[in-house]
Amino acid sequence: MALIVFSGFALLDAAVRREDAYRAADKKTKPFWLIILGIAFVVNLLFPILSFLPIIGLIATIVYMVDVRPAIRALPGGGRSQRGSSSDGPYGPWNGGR
Repeated sequence: MALIVFSGFALLDAAVRREDAYRAADKKTKPFWLIILGIAFVVNLLFPILSFLPIIGLIATIVYMVDVRPAIRALPGGGRSQRGSSSDGPYGPWNGGR
């Protein structure tokens, strides 16, 4: 049960991070990690812990949690999607010439 929760948390965390944050941190791509963590989650659901596949999934989840996630969180904004104001332009907020 703990492995399912752990891999599920990692999968959800990977899903909320921005695509460009993965490239900026030089940690493969978002689709790559979503596929790997998604497979790890499904394997943890289907197979008992003493088989070989959940151990591989656990290793992939640990790599994400101790290497990729901290690198992405260290970026400005934490790598999360942030919605700007409707007055935000490509170079920041528009202040109306004030």
